Amino acid sequence: MAPRAILLDALGTLLAIEDPAPRLAGLLRERHAIEVSSAQAGQALRAEMSYYRVHCIRAADAERLQALRLECAAIVARELGGAAAELAPASLLPTLLDSLRFVVFPEVPRALERFRAAGARLVVASNWDISLQAVLRETGLLELLDGVVTSAEIGASKPSGELFAAALALAGAEAWQAAHIGDSFSEDVEGATAAGIEAVWLRRANQPQARAAPPAVRVITTLEDF
Repeated sequence: MAPRAILLDALGTLLAIEDPAPRLAGLLRERHAIEVSSAQAGQALRAEMSYYRVHCIRAADAERLQALRLECAAIVARELGGAAAELAPASLLPTLLDSLRFVVFPEVPRALERFRAAGARLVVASNWDISLQAVLRETGLLELLDGVVTSAEIGASKPSGELFAAALALAGAEAWQAAHIGDSFSEDVEGATAAGIEAVWLRRANQPQARAAPPAVRVITTLEDF
């Protein structure tokens, strides 16, 4: 039976992020006359992203989102060192944000249109701050969805069942009527399974194959496979 609701992860499932390191290095040169290599920028961004993933749940409103972003800018400045470390977070933040570009995986719009044509309600369930709706709007995906639930709004991150429960409520479906598609085994597959939702593991061609899928878990390599 086709699912009544399809829950979807965001980053890695619907969206990819272009490599921000070369862009950050270029913007630092253009805007701040600071020279860093792409490798140095990449190392600083990895530290910032690790911090963001842990703390994005706090960014439940505009004020707290801005505070988190300033913390992230401070981490980038500290990691880069030298002249960059002298930049105020508020000065560096626009440069950091402009280095981040999200793009839609090529097959996603067609797949979402097909899912909706089949009668499924589509809800994004993602560990993200409150800016996710804006990102989805800017990339043209928001109009193809029926709702968006983020960890920041709910106060709980995947694999917690609270985020899945909120997504199901928004979709108007019970767990047995839904499927969840995501690229993280621990967050998406184990989280959905624990919530009683059919889990579909999206393992794109360039995704590291760190572990084999359990026999009961359906694996796809593109959203078109579902």
